[in-house]
Amino acid sequence: MREIRVFTDQPLTIGAELTLEDHVARHLGAVLRLKAGDPITLFNGLGGEYPATLTDCSSKRARARVMDFVTIERESPLQIHLGIGLSRGDRMDWVIQKATEAGVSEITPLFTDRTEVKLKSDRREKKLGHWQQIVASACEQCYRNRLPVIHEPRNLQHWLNEVSSDKKLVLHHRSEQSLRQLQDETCSSVTLLIGPEGGLSPEEIESAIQQDFQPLTLGPRVLRTETAPVVAISILQSIWGDFI
Repeated sequence: MREIRVFTDQPLTIGAELTLEDHVARHLGAVLRLKAGDPITLFNGLGGEYPATLTDCSSKRARARVMDFVTIERESPLQIHLGIGLSRGDRMDWVIQKATEAGVSEITPLFTDRTEVKLKSDRREKKLGHWQQIVASACEQCYRNRLPVIHEPRNLQHWLNEVSSDKKLVLHHRSEQSLRQLQDETCSSVTLLIGPEGGLSPEEIESAIQQDFQPLTLGPRVLRTETAPVVAISILQSIWGDFI
């Protein structure tokens, strides 16, 4: 039987018995058809994981007893903060899921000149909760025990003024410098800026450069806004992170 990993935002201690969230019960009981006595692994995003045993399991209710604590971390030594222009449809969901799997530490959705998505305050709050659920599910799947931070959507210029890291990079297909040219440098944290559909405007590229962002290209082909982050993060992880 494969390991079933479950995220919960509840405190976890050895010997404690807790009632899991309703959506977790539906998944464990109705989808996976688990039953009392089956093992699961709990984590709450604070590090480590907790082997547990289900004491009750149905589509409406699931309880588990924490049996042990295992100190294990699967975080990259490279801290990556992804700033990504908001995209339409499910593209943003896909980016957040795959960026989490690839090991980013923080994600900030950005309003840019070419952003077509409009989020009012009530919808913004719902979107943020939705994205946080995507992050939790991705961490369950990829065995991360710490959740990357999803920040509220920000105006690009405000974000540019605030972020700091060892290196700040902006993808720009007209740049002549590639990530490969950085491989001899040392780095423990990167801020990566990628535009929405249509890319960043020339004025936004210039604003980023004025804030010490270095323009880089991923090659001669223009990648979709949901593809570029995965490619760029993978290259960064292979240079300074934990991709072998």
